[in-house]
Amino acid sequence: MDIRWLEGFVVVAEELHFSNAANRLGIAQSPLSQLIRKLEKELGQSLFDRSTRSVELTAAGKALLPEARRILATMSEARELVSAAEGDIVGTVRLGYSGVLNYSTLPLLTKEVQNRLPLVDLELVGQKLTQEALNMLRQGRLDIAMLGLPINDPDVETYMIHREPLCVVLPADHRLAGEEIIDLAELSGEGFVTTPQFAGSLFRDSTFQLCAEAGFVPRISQQVPDPFLALLLVSGGVGVAVTTRSLGELSPPNTVAIPMKQNSVMLRHGIGWMKGFDRVARDSVLEVMRDIFPPESR
Repeated sequence: MDIRWLEGFVVVAEELHFSNAANRLGIAQSPLSQLIRKLEKELGQSLFDRSTRSVELTAAGKALLPEARRILATMSEARELVSAAEGDIVGTVRLGYSGVLNYSTLPLLTKEVQNRLPLVDLELVGQKLTQEALNMLRQGRLDIAMLGLPINDPDVETYMIHREPLCVVLPADHRLAGEEIIDLAELSGEGFVTTPQFAGSLFRDSTFQLCAEAGFVPRISQQVPDPFLALLLVSGGVGVAVTTRSLGELSPPNTVAIPMKQNSVMLRHGIGWMKGFDRVARDSVLEVMRDIFPPESR
């Protein structure tokens, strides 16, 4: 069995789209389809149900996927160990991030990894809210994730690197746009733009918690998966939004970011990775991260 067959299979399984998978692998779609057919012939099983509209994993494909990921991870670790024995740290490290948490951290991290680990390819995978990033860690699709804390997962090691207060972002022509500080109770009749409940986003949870402290349940005018997109909608008059102070400073034109009277919630930024699985390249990147982002006490 050719290792390239498994690499192609895993990418198609993640994308569930042959054209997207081929683009991600940097090959044409026809050779990718041939790889999958060779793997299916080798195993004597169909791995995908294909139609003109969709691609789905068969039962055999679902059974193979975690094992294929394990084999590829083992091969990658073997390459890294051999290179490390010669004094070189090589490999690909997939880092999942949410832009809203990491506008201030990613540029510095990327620069430091390039300087200290020139043979390591740091693959940035965004925009990943906390719950999605955790799922991808468990599946082996990410090596490290930038997360909102706290999380409750015994298999994931975390540490906190930063915490910051929240603010509320309003349209520039809002009646309260000139205030120095806002009591959220004054926004009880407004529509709030936030992330979906299913996304496991701390922003939505924080919005509801702060509004509860102000004595009301927020009315959600729009849900979006990207917190920065939420601010763009605020600039268009769709509603108001609770966000971090750092992202508030990057708010689009026609908006203002204002501190809130309700300040009990601090958003905690952290790093997470799977316990019990060592990789030379990943652990080297974690060492860089610990150097430039020393863990904060809770």
